[in-house]
Amino acid sequence: MSQCGTKERLEYNQLLEEFILGCKQSRKIGMEYERIPIVKLTGETAPYGTEMGICEVLRDMAKVDNWDYILDDTNIIGLKKLHDTITLEPGCQMELSIEPQESIKDIKKRIEEIDSILLPILEKYGIELINTGVSPKTTYKNIRLLPKKRYAVMANYLWGILSDVMMRETAGIQVGIDYSSEEDAMRKFRISNLMMPFMTAMFANSKIRGGVDTGYKSFRALAWLNTDNERCGFATKLKDGMTFKNYVDLLLETPMIFINRENRTCEINGRLTFKQFMDKGFEGFEPNIEDWKLHSNLFFPEVRLRNFIEIRNHDCVGNGLQYSIPALYKGIMYNYSALNEVDNLLSKYSYNEINELRYNVARYAVDAKIRKQPILDICREIVEISYQALKNEVEEEENFLEPIMELLKKRKVPADL
Repeated sequence: MSQCGTKERLEYNQLLEEFILGCKQSRKIGMEYERIPIVKLTGETAPYGTEMGICEVLRDMAKVDNWDYILDDTNIIGLKKLHDTITLEPGCQMELSIEPQESIKDIKKRIEEIDSILLPILEKYGIELINTGVSPKTTYKNIRLLPKKRYAVMANYLWGILSDVMMRETAGIQVGIDYSSEEDAMRKFRISNLMMPFMTAMFANSKIRGGVDTGYKSFRALAWLNTDNERCGFATKLKDGMTFKNYVDLLLETPMIFINRENRTCEINGRLTFKQFMDKGFEGFEPNIEDWKLHSNLFFPEVRLRNFIEIRNHDCVGNGLQYSIPALYKGIMYNYSALNEVDNLLSKYSYNEINELRYNVARYAVDAKIRKQPILDICREIVEISYQALKNEVEEEENFLEPIMELLKKRKVPADL
């Protein structure tokens, strides 16, 4: 179906299929944990291709613990072992993505198992992974882009004034949530979007950039706000009753960046939307389902719908706070009463109020205001709702919320420490 002239065409119902097939009865939590590798001697971001660079770290990790290479042409861009991956972001940020688990304890255990092997290898190369949302010393002009074809195309296309910062300097934590039905998916999608600026505020941890105080508690959040408004930010107007079709239609109207054909990248660079591609084709090519999946993955809202709900708006944090993030969502998203409480707490705010708050939390974190009131008390209430929900479960995972509760009691966020 890749060449023009075939009679088979990509149909609209195929676009919906991934989301429909995502409906499942499991209650698992996924976590993607990005960290910035720095050279211990200098504090600079670690390079990829030198003798003491990240590529050599990946080679050693593959040998020591039997991981398989993930390649782009001949370049090693990550490792895979069963359902776990270690991949590299455009500026060599290391992302650990583990198989979704029902227990936060199991997430923590698996990350610690991998770190117990990875961190000594990094130590051998004089590199450490830091838990912060932005590179504290090296700015993008001195961070070479990872040699992965799609990153070069993206870097040339993304038009926001801080898109290079986002790609090369930032690191975050993402959480994946299951849904059981279309109604369940879209409700969780709407509520997680409502929660988004409050979560960004609580876990703000990217104050220092280029060796100086930026004046922002989350410079990472600011970078995302200035990356590409056509594919980043909100993917919703927070309306009740949204459907999979509404989300697909939004994606259809988003400009395309590129497609892959016969081991080469065909750059589109925003010249047509996916809907126009389906209607007219592009330079002799007709769309296929892989084009749709690629296009969906090049859409970067803070909350993204896949065959699960991907919540993407948290700075990288450490000291136990990295597990507070998935625990907080688990307590709310998998407890009907907790979900209702958060819905009632936040639904009184309009789209415009939540949207404006996104910009304010980047600078002020929990001191940002909504309706002239600091959001600190709302953040505390969200955490308390999750804490009580987890307390009623058998796993005793409410303990994972204690690090963020302690910080909020002191009216602080990670960037303040």
